[in-house]
Amino acid sequence: MSSQSPPVLPVTDLQQPPAAAASQPPLPPHALRAILNSITESVRNGFAQRRPFSELIDRSAFSKPESISDATTRIRKNYSYFRINYLTTIFVILAFSLLSHPFSLLLLLGLVCSWLFLFLFRASDQPLVLFGRTFSDRETLGILIVLSIFVVFLTSVGSLIISALLVGVGIVCAHGAFRAPEDLFLDDVPENANTSFLSSFIGSAASNVVSSAAPIVAAARV
Repeated sequence: MSSQSPPVLPVTDLQQPPAAAASQPPLPPHALRAILNSITESVRNGFAQRRPFSELIDRSAFSKPESISDATTRIRKNYSYFRINYLTTIFVILAFSLLSHPFSLLLLLGLVCSWLFLFLFRASDQPLVLFGRTFSDRETLGILIVLSIFVVFLTSVGSLIISALLVGVGIVCAHGAFRAPEDLFLDDVPENANTSFLSSFIGSAASNVVSSAAPIVAAARV
């Protein structure tokens, strides 16, 4: 009596992940546009709170402060009232300084683009390959940090930015010390408006950028 072998059943490899789970989610195509729109919206909201520049340059309101404490009080009150105008002045001076030095501007733009496209918007399944060598995320971060230190501290970019900021802050402090704030309506200004020089303008922009970039970075790093 011949024995008949049982039929062979097809075996499915349960350990093999499905194609949908194995593939990484693609990088959002409009990630950079979303962050730029968030920054633009924050800047637009900040400019909506600026004071008329006619009040800023009113010659009849300028007078010499009686003492250092009087000058400090004037600076604090004027900043509470003209903070958006002051920040705009500083940014204009910084932008003019960078535009007048094209080489430093190109270095700074190259550094920003390196951080954006080599670390922030690069998907985790796409390793960085330079000169035939593959770099991990930690090595890429280290390279970018070293590159940032080199560009900021070992070139003219750092000194140019610091010089422009010092000039802008000096102009703001001089205006605030010699501008008498008695004619300003300071009742509608919050008391904590002078807690930080950049909190009212940059703080809102930074929070919006972080909230917009958080899901993008999470999707890129999963």
